[in-house]
Amino acid sequence: MFAAYAARIDRDHPLTGLELGERPAPGRTPGWTTVNVKAASLNHHDLWSLRGVGLSEDQLPMILGCDAAGVDEDGNEVVLHSVIGQTGHGVGPDEPRSILTERYQGTFAEQVSVPAWNLLPKPKELSFEEAACLPTAWLTAYRMLFTNAGVRPGDSVLVQGAGGGVATAAIVLGKAAGLRVFATSRDEAKRKRALELGAVEALESGARLPQRVDAVIETVGAATWSHSVKSLRPGGTIVIAGATSGDRPSHAELTRIFFLELKVVGSTMGSKDELEDLLSFCAATGVRPVIDEVLPLDRAREGFERLESGNQFGKIVLTAN
Repeated sequence: MFAAYAARIDRDHPLTGLELGERPAPGRTPGWTTVNVKAASLNHHDLWSLRGVGLSEDQLPMILGCDAAGVDEDGNEVVLHSVIGQTGHGVGPDEPRSILTERYQGTFAEQVSVPAWNLLPKPKELSFEEAACLPTAWLTAYRMLFTNAGVRPGDSVLVQGAGGGVATAAIVLGKAAGLRVFATSRDEAKRKRALELGAVEALESGARLPQRVDAVIETVGAATWSHSVKSLRPGGTIVIAGATSGDRPSHAELTRIFFLELKVVGSTMGSKDELEDLLSFCAATGVRPVIDEVLPLDRAREGFERLESGNQFGKIVLTAN
């Protein structure tokens, strides 16, 4: 079957390790099922994999891709929950949880095999392309906002780095949930798009906000960390789920954190139940993932190049079958 896969690890030039070509179709594993992939979306996780983060040379070649929507062996339209081993279903009882492609072949292929427990019905209201955007970036944003930040309608939120998948999702979900959303970006066009998606104000990175916020959605890391801390009201919460600009800020702002009793909460992905809630939320409210570009699987390299450049706004989706 045709697939996009990591053939080599290169920390400095990750795309040199990306190959497109034929790979073996999934085998049969007890408790697992095979899905014919209709659409799969790119995440920064895929670029990190090509850099060797969470993936070692002895695991190669590894088909990339965490997210997908498709059709299962019984003809059902399904969405994949990409955290494998979260409850032990389909794996050994002592196996730690992992994101698809950290241990098992991924979704950038015509077929993917996952534990049957990891499948959820795709709402009829969502296209395959839309549904394929939800299991990583949108689920991460959903958990950051509603589980870990604990915000409620009327609260205020700062979303750093408008344009990325998680940040875009947080703006759209926050608006739909009645939050007052502020966004930042270095790029004027991305700030304009953030306003169109429902942000009440979009500012240049590092700019002073008109008010301090209840929570910050942080995925940029070192470049925005100090600004995130300074933008919080006393007792507010930063939820961090990524560090695309690095994980070692020059100013950790520890004094401000303890003096104002700020909370720093780490967040990774989300649960199957949260994904089910997110799918229902999108189906019921009309909220849809923001898609930057849809490409056929054989043009996956173009999608990776766009993701690496940081020029996208929303999700990049690959289609198969």
